[in-house]
Amino acid sequence: MDYFERKLDDKNRLTIPAELRHEFEGGQVIITRGFGNYLHLYTDKVWGEKMEPALKGDILDERTADLNVKFRTGKTTSVMDAKQGRITLEQHLLDYAGITKAVVAVRAGDYWRISAQT
Repeated sequence: MDYFERKLDDKNRLTIPAELRHEFEGGQVIITRGFGNYLHLYTDKVWGEKMEPALKGDILDERTADLNVKFRTGKTTSVMDAKQGRITLEQHLLDYAGITKAVVAVRAGDYWRISAQT
């Protein structure tokens, strides 16, 4: 499954489809701003093994600094509840992505892109 649509509940929780929950079990989920007006959703493993190394670099490299600012500003973590498979999306990130209720999630390699359903 590489695509799903959902509606957030009243507490801004996104329900992960049952077929995908195994990917998010046993760790935190990292939610960041995306390159555009959308969010990125990473498993803890992908963030630690791929994003952190990618964000390291020469202290004077402006591109690396810009990427750190982009992905660390507003970065949040959530733990998927085991019973219903929900993660919480914080209001400031929803505002950034223009998400009010309906969400579209698309797999983008090792992470998910979350945007408002149009």
